[in-house]
Amino acid sequence: MGEIVILGIDTSCDDTSASVVVDGRRILSNVVSSQTEIHRFYGGVVPELASRRHIEMIIPVVQEALSRASVELKDLSAIAVCYGPGLVGSLLVGCCFAKSVSYVEGVPLIGVNHLEGHIFSAFLLEEAPQFPFLCLVVSGGHTSLIRVDGVRQYREVGRTRDDAAGEAYDKVAKLLGLGYPGGPIIDRLSEEGDPETVTLPRGLMHEGFDFSFSGLKTAVRNLIEKIPKPISSDTLRNLCASFQEAVIDVLARKTFKALESEGLQRLVLAGGVAANRALRERMALEADRKGITLYLPPPQLCTDNGAMIASAGYFHYLQKNFAGIDLTAKAYLPVG
Repeated sequence: MGEIVILGIDTSCDDTSASVVVDGRRILSNVVSSQTEIHRFYGGVVPELASRRHIEMIIPVVQEALSRASVELKDLSAIAVCYGPGLVGSLLVGCCFAKSVSYVEGVPLIGVNHLEGHIFSAFLLEEAPQFPFLCLVVSGGHTSLIRVDGVRQYREVGRTRDDAAGEAYDKVAKLLGLGYPGGPIIDRLSEEGDPETVTLPRGLMHEGFDFSFSGLKTAVRNLIEKIPKPISSDTLRNLCASFQEAVIDVLARKTFKALESEGLQRLVLAGGVAANRALRERMALEADRKGITLYLPPPQLCTDNGAMIASAGYFHYLQKNFAGIDLTAKAYLPVG
């Protein structure tokens, strides 16, 4: 078998992304068109605006990915597209485009679960993880602990019962008037704050491996209402540091308890919030202390991208797990 060249497409939320990956490991191109400036005014992603922008950008983004990779459509082994979970209008753009190209060019089509894509972002590292391993997928829409025993062998060990961690970041940033997206702003302010100045709750800390961040968000809102206005810069930094410490503390402690419970020694950290400086530092420190091998994709592979979809698509290709022309977008799509 020669080289397997996969075009990966992700339009699950507000980034239009396409990537060409060889043999599931080697990235030839990875193009992402961000919509942050469009949605910043609203303090969050507006689904209708997101889908319209995807329609405008899908062709130029794919063309750019092919051009950077020096690849033509006829050179592709398959097209892998994210078909869920996510914003259904956004997903439809990627799915319809991929199905059209697949049909016209006669290129096999592969449907990839968005969470599965995040899992396989670790396979784009120089050293890929061996099965089995635990993956913490933490992003604006998801916070899940997933046991991975092989390709298409996934079991959710824990998940958020309400807000995802990234969603909590954005909502707290909005309460503080910090802007969107909230994660990078809070992370930056936290560097100069003291996380011990404010005591904040840790949801479900002693109840299995599920997460809850809605109570934390409410606690921050209640604190803000009591703080004299305008909020001083020192108070703002301390509040950001305390909030971030509460989120990371829950994520880290539950993840390493799950590793112990599952008898696993390998951990993958993935998803947009995995780009967070403090979370990466805490996970690396804990992994080193407990003898856990940590696989940490670079920040550009943590946020939504086509490369992770292409990598997952490669492993589906090896199993001949192809999709038909009836592949459609699914807003809700459990992994596994």
